[in-house]
Amino acid sequence: MRKHIDATPETGKDFYLNFHDKGKIVMLNLLKFRQIADYSDSEHIKPEKEITGEEAYKLYIENTFPELEKAGGRIIYYGKSKNFLIGPESEKWDAILVVEHLSVEKFMAFAQNKDYLKTIGHRTAALEDSRLLPSTEIENYTN
Repeated sequence: MRKHIDATPETGKDFYLNFHDKGKIVMLNLLKFRQIADYSDSEHIKPEKEITGEEAYKLYIENTFPELEKAGGRIIYYGKSKNFLIGPESEKWDAILVVEHLSVEKFMAFAQNKDYLKTIGHRTAALEDSRLLPSTEIENYTN
């Protein structure tokens, strides 16, 4: 089964074309952590002792949050998860993260920020699989 950790050039282009003029973007992240974080691609930030994927993701959040705030983004919600109430029994996610970005341009600038990129390896080390679903608010639906 194919794992989904990073966007592809095609999905990135599609995201930009479909959302660039929509204003605020809210990203729903579904996260499945590795039992043991895999830092084979990020030796320069590897902790001294072995840690879990969940612990590596906590390092990712701690290092990312200041850069996210600088870009005008914010974490709306971060919580644990397990089974769907409605959905396939075969899919199980460890956590949900909901992040708001002011615009696609702000998100893209954040995602390409050199300080953010220095520690993105914590995310890669942490995740066994993930989903990232961008959305925009339906106009005139909420107050």
